[in-house]
Amino acid sequence: MTDLITPDEVLVERRGRALWITLNRPEALNALNLAMARTIHRALFNAAADPDVERIVIEGAGDRAFCAGGDVALLARRGREDKALYEGFFHDEYRMNQTIARIPTPYVAILDGVTMGGGVGLSIHGPFRVVTERTLFAMPETGIGLIPDVGGTHALARLPGQIGTWLALTGARLKAADCLYAEIATHYVPSDRLPVLRDLLAENAEPVEDILETLHGSAGLSSLPALRDGIDYHFGHDSVEAILASLDEGDDWAQAQAAIIRRMSPTSCKLTLAGLRSAADESIEDALITEYRMVCEIRNGHDFFEGVRAQLLDKDRNPLWSPARLEDVTDEDIARHLAEPESGDLTFE
Repeated sequence: MTDLITPDEVLVERRGRALWITLNRPEALNALNLAMARTIHRALFNAAADPDVERIVIEGAGDRAFCAGGDVALLARRGREDKALYEGFFHDEYRMNQTIARIPTPYVAILDGVTMGGGVGLSIHGPFRVVTERTLFAMPETGIGLIPDVGGTHALARLPGQIGTWLALTGARLKAADCLYAEIATHYVPSDRLPVLRDLLAENAEPVEDILETLHGSAGLSSLPALRDGIDYHFGHDSVEAILASLDEGDDWAQAQAAIIRRMSPTSCKLTLAGLRSAADESIEDALITEYRMVCEIRNGHDFFEGVRAQLLDKDRNPLWSPARLEDVTDEDIARHLAEPESGDLTFE
């Protein structure tokens, strides 16, 4: 029996043994808005309290995207004037991310298609992360004047070597085999086998891990092993300037990474590296609190609104960052982004 219990942008259903969550904005690549985050969070709490729910499954409608991110275009259009809207979105989204990380009910995310930003936050904190041949993973926030948030600093800091630092600073895009190598994904299931996976997750009494193993296949070869030494060597430094200096002395690939980073927001790059390094030794809660402090202060600056304008609204792809140079982003600027917001810190009660 299928019992639909929520509004159309998020479908929440009981399918046999599973609570099934479907992001249902395929025309917007299932981009996450505040109402959707609240609906998902409420569904997770209800599932955790229901002994008849043996597992939770989340996926996106359509075949193009799991979730392409948060609805940053809306935040950029209205967030400067509407502080409550801007802060409320991140506040409630991050609380949802923390619940995903802590919920005891087995949680399965099917990353079929584009998975970026907010979509990463809906998936990477859970224990089971399934990719397909259509998966395209990225955390591209430094290119829009933001940071890899939604607990991204915590998750990326725990990837092998310096892969997370590379992904965070460059916004590099990964396919399925790369996601498996980087430990972003736990299983690969071809998209034509997803109907079988759905049926098994809904009806089969076997543990989720056993179900996934029966369908887990080969995603092919990853490109990352050949790049791994360079990633770990260059991105292990503790300042963006030192990373760039190292890349500038490297091979063609390294110099290409340096060129990419230089196109990103200097403020975002410095905040991102600071967040990654601190999150390496923090709980998911502490990392989210730091991210929340950063995004609240980002609203008072220039780069987020300019980055979204250039990349998503006007699409001229030519953001004019301010400050425009790394050396002009001071320690005081970073400290200001690490202070408690006027409205108070993120809490998880």
